Amino acid sequence: MKHARSILFTTLRLLTVAAACAMTSAYADDYVDVSQLLRAGKLSEAMTKADVYLAAKPRDPQMRFLKGVIQRNTGKQADAIATFTKLTEDYPELPEPYNNLAVLYAGQNQFDKARAALEMAIRTNPSYATAHENLGDVYARLASQAYNKALQLDGTNAAVPPKLALIRELFKPNIKGQTPALAVAAPAGSATVVVKAPVAVSTPAAAPAAPVVTAASPAIAAAAGAVPAKPTVSDSAVKDAEAAVHAWAKAWSAKDMSAYLGAYGKEFTPPAKQSRSAWEQERRNRIAGKSSIRVKLENLTVTVNGSKAVAKFRQDYRANALAVSSRKTLELLKTGDKWLIVRESTGN
Repeated sequence: MKHARSILFTTLRLLTVAAACAMTSAYADDYVDVSQLLRAGKLSEAMTKADVYLAAKPRDPQMRFLKGVIQRNTGKQADAIATFTKLTEDYPELPEPYNNLAVLYAGQNQFDKARAALEMAIRTNPSYATAHENLGDVYARLASQAYNKALQLDGTNAAVPPKLALIRELFKPNIKGQTPALAVAAPAGSATVVVKAPVAVSTPAAAPAAPVVTAASPAIAAAAGAVPAKPTVSDSAVKDAEAAVHAWAKAWSAKDMSAYLGAYGKEFTPPAKQSRSAWEQERRNRIAGKSSIRVKLENLTVTVNGSKAVAKFRQDYRANALAVSSRKTLELLKTGDKWLIVRESTGN
């Protein structure tokens, strides 16, 4: 059981610094210092610096997130759970604390709690790929428990062992000596660091998460090149698509719901299998309920392939006291003389 826990804990992707917590330049150095100490394994120094910072700014979400990671890496699981739980209460719109809370629960074999936390992360941000991946791993563990129970109750059921073997194959140990790779990304011009696996922690070698294979949608296939070779792309097409993305962000910032919702094409599929009307109402409630919103786009790149375009950028979002920075991808389709959004995802 201990070995199984270590495999799952390594497999689930733990964010060690919240990409969704943006920072002001006045405090960027403090975040960077604590992050660097964390990655270097100097956990005691990192904790001291985090505590000093939080003594002056006790509600700061990013430093509290870092403190939770430090607690987890020093083996203080209960303290880390308390830290991330409080973050979900104070900042329910941030999905990352739910994700890390789920990883901690999974490490204790509390898979039902892990599932609930990940479902909250996805409800908060339906395009949060890390939470979807982790939820798949948790479902696999819950299935393993159910199949084991089925075998205990009926050892003659020949249908269960192959299913159980498949799940065990998914989480089997990796080749001796291999350890999970760290995926670290630091956006240009920002001190925010994303680490998608545990850092500065000694763990048994284990297999990384199994790759997820999905069938590409027509829009994705086109962006990947599944269209006639060498399409003609004019500079004006790229500029028009860029202008559409900026107009979408401007309408969001202005809380202009007509322009904001009008930026989405009829082909747009809302997340979490919502109906279009339910999704629009949810967006109205979220946006209209904020006293102020600012959406800033950085490092915008647009590629056009025929009537389809893909826009990638870093999105800095501020609303009331909440500040969120994340990578965003929009897929657009040329409809008449307009570029309209048909798919959006975060963290790609």
